[in-house]
Order: sequence, then structure tokens, then C-alpha cells
Amino acid sequence: MSFRSIEQLLRRNSKTKISRNIVDGVHDQKEEQCVQSLRELLLASNQLPEKFDDYYLLLRFLRMRGFNILKAKEMFLNMLKWREDCSVDAIANDFKYEEYDAVKRCYPHGFHGVDKFGRPLYIERIGLVDLSKLMQVTNIDRYVKYHISEQEKTMSLRYPSCSLVAKKHIASTTAILDVKGLGMNNFSKSAREMFIEIQKIDSNYYPETLNQLYIINAGTGFRALWKVLKAFMEARTLAKIQVLGTNYLNTLLEAVDPSNLPDFLGGTCTCPATGGCLLQDKGPWTDPETVRASKAAFGKGQKSFNELTATIACESFIGCQEPSAKQIDSTSRRKRTLAMLLKDDQDGTDASENILRKQVDEQISEKIRELEDCAAQTKETLQTLICKQQELTSHLEQLRKILWDGTNSDKKANIQNSK
Repeated sequence: MSFRSIEQLLRRNSKTKISRNIVDGVHDQKEEQCVQSLRELLLASNQLPEKFDDYYLLLRFLRMRGFNILKAKEMFLNMLKWREDCSVDAIANDFKYEEYDAVKRCYPHGFHGVDKFGRPLYIERIGLVDLSKLMQVTNIDRYVKYHISEQEKTMSLRYPSCSLVAKKHIASTTAILDVKGLGMNNFSKSAREMFIEIQKIDSNYYPETLNQLYIINAGTGFRALWKVLKAFMEARTLAKIQVLGTNYLNTLLEAVDPSNLPDFLGGTCTCPATGGCLLQDKGPWTDPETVRASKAAFGKGQKSFNELTATIACESFIGCQEPSAKQIDSTSRRKRTLAMLLKDDQDGTDASENILRKQVDEQISEKIRELEDCAAQTKETLQTLICKQQELTSHLEQLRKILWDGTNSDKKANIQNSK
């Protein structure tokens, strides 16, 4: 990070507290060290595009892989390859879903306000889906592209806008899935294919963006279907899902204010505008002033890793807390801050290398133990097989002897009879 960038960052921080509020969740030292280690590992192999040099993004991949740095790196690189193969940037910028309104009519879904924490609230009334009409107005390929474009919009627009309004970092969604009337009979092959593809995209390429999913109005038909669907979902995702029957309202109201909950789910919102609640895309991200402010605060979406590191470092030092003119002038304050940041960065790099080396050594040791166990089991299996072979050989010899004795007895009997 250049001196100019640090100077601009310090000037911006002196005018607003939003960056401090947003990084409140970044003070877990172990998480910071893991993110730094993953970042250094990717940079060392020139595999970290500037666009994805983002603290929270790397943290999501680490969390999804239980902070196993090598597995997180593999998952991250798979995401980059998928984005290239599927031209995700082009979808985000250029894809036009002309059938949007028609799809919404036969498949009611959409964002509607925020939960009590400030996260975007997403609602689907999947039990009302008219699959025959849906497949007439769109197809699986185009719907998947639409889903990707919505995910990109959430990452670049909805989360930053919600973060600005909530004055804290927002990077996950609360969702409600109304499955009233849904069961095995009306969940067709095309619907299953679409569900599996979307679930794969969300889990593999947008990990850890689900805060909580409430499945409501789950009857016996859906519960039978749910046993099948669970097989395609990550364990971490399943842990965030609550399956509720018809007495769901109290649970929802613990997470969502009634004003953000549509009346058809027991809330007070009716969205009088044309189309009702699920056609409005209601939320902070639709307010022009909020959007402009969020773009000014976050740039393309979220703060870069360097900016967050610098912000945390600056807030940790007395020299960055606006001392009086008698103590130090503004120029020397910036120079002190820069020196501290550079020293801190070097110390952080050394620490992260040690952490990475230790984790890699631990993972190699674990793999060695696994292979040793496998070798021991293989040896035991081979010994068992050798014993079995010896037993079979002994049985064969006994059977041959019985057969030989029987044949000889018959021959002797024939000879005696002929005499």
C-alpha cells in the first residue's frame, strides 16, 4: 500500500467512523493470521487477483473449510476457474433477464427489507411455483444465469448498502422458504436439476453467505422430500437451517421486525405498489443516497485487505488518535503511522509465514499418520488373507485326499468283484 493510499485512508478515517464500525468483527487474532497466511500463499503463486484481495472474502473460504488453509486455497482457486469458465463478470454486467416479471408471477421470490441485525431478507414461496408456466417463460440455463447475477448484485450492492445503514459489516443473508403445498409429487426432474445446480453454485462459489434459513409450513410431503435434498447440502449449511411447521411466526419475529415481514407471512407489510412485496426488491440498496454513499465508502463493494489491515493498525496506535498540535504535527504523525504500519506489516508477514509453515507441517504430519494407519490396516488385511489362503489350501488338500481315498476304494471294490 503506497504512502498516498495510507494518507488518504487516514484522512477518510478522521472524517467518519464507518470503517471502525465495519471492522468490529475483524479483531479475532487467529482469524486475521489465517487470512493473512492464505493471502500470502495466493500472492506467492500470483493467484490472487486484485478484485478478490478482500479480507472478508478470504475469511469466508477459510470458514467454509474449517480454517484449513490448503483446502481454502483449493476452493478459492476453483471459484476463480468457475468464474472464468462461466464468464461471471459478463453475466454480472451484461446479462438481461427480460422474463423477470413473468418469472416472478409463476415463481414468487425476492428480497424484502432486512432482519433485525441489518442483513438482507430473502423470501421464496416455492410452494406456489407453477413449474409448467415457469419452464414456458424461461429455462434452467437462463434461470441459473439470473441467479448468478443476483448473487453478484448482493455481494457488490446489497451487502455494502446494508453495512452502511447498519454501521457494521454485513456479509450474509437471512432467508425464508415457504414450502406450503410442496412435496415429492410436484418437485419435478427439472426442478430438482435446478435446485442442485443452484445449491452447488452457492456452496462452492459464494460460501458462508447464508446466515439462517427458515423453512416454514413444512408438511409431511415436504419432510419426505427434505430427506432427499439434504444429501446435496454441506453440513455447515444444514446447521443454519430450521425446518418449521405452521407455528413458525414467533420464531420469525425473533429475527425479523414485523414491518419487514409481508402480511402473508404474519407481518405488517403490504407493499401497496404494483406487484406486492416480492416484486419490490425492498431494501437499503434501492435508496439512491445510500447507494452513492456506500460506493464512496466501499469503492467496488467491500474494503480491500490492505485497507482493513491499515485501519486496524491505525486504530491500535496512540499516534493515530488525533494528538494535539503541541504533541506532534500532522506531517510527523503520518510519518510515524507509516513507519508503524510498515513494521507491523513485516511482523505480520513473518508471523503469518510461521503460522502457515506450522499448519502445513501439521497437515503433512496428519497425512503421514493417515497413511501409516492405512499401511497398518493393509498389513493386517494381508495377514488375514494369507491365513485364509492357508486354510483354503488345507481344505483343498483334505478334499483331494477324501476324493483320492474314495477313488481307490472304488477301484479295490471293482477288482474284488471281478475276481
